[in-house]
Amino acid sequence: MEYQLEYNSERETLLIPEYGRHVQKLVNHCIALPTKEERNKMAQSIIEVMGNLQPHLRDVPDFKHKLWDQLFIMADFNLDVDAPYKVLTEEELKAKPDPMPYPKTASRYRFYGNNIQIMIDEAITWEDSDLKDTLNYTIANHMKKCFLNWNKDTVEDKVIFKHLKELSGGKIDLTGETDILSDSKKLLRKKTNNHKNKKKTKNNRKRR
Repeated sequence: MEYQLEYNSERETLLIPEYGRHVQKLVNHCIALPTKEERNKMAQSIIEVMGNLQPHLRDVPDFKHKLWDQLFIMADFNLDVDAPYKVLTEEELKAKPDPMPYPKTASRYRFYGNNIQIMIDEAITWEDSDLKDTLNYTIANHMKKCFLNWNKDTVEDKVIFKHLKELSGGKIDLTGETDILSDSKKLLRKKTNNHKNKKKTKNNRKRR
């Protein structure tokens, strides 16, 4: 007695395996139907079946639109039916997205990070006032802290003021001011205390 065994390696490749081979066969049958009326009716039935197989997607926006797109993909874009949405084409599916630009870094001083540059750009737009002066010094103090995190030593205020002037295109100049920034040891102490607190919290969690 002989059996005709059919292996998956010999079967037609499934374009969307999630729906299984039976749905793919329904799609192939739909393509072969002679009239558009019959194809439209069967396509609607296939969409209902596909929707029942993916109930977790029902709350996704444009759920039905996604199903119709998948139907045309499984039909290898060779299905002539009246779809309720714009028909997906093979060119649109295979089109490559536009390349995303890399985020711009804060000049050559990367240790300050991008947020510092965003803060500087915002400060430049403010009108001269005591509030703006406070913001400028807050930015400078944060720059000093970033510098110390990177360098782990000490830095003179005039270096920070020079970098701030450069990053602001000369629009924020604190080089002639008499106010000084926070002491390096104080900033480093804050960093050490934060590290210790985090370590203590981790140890407490382990004990629980």
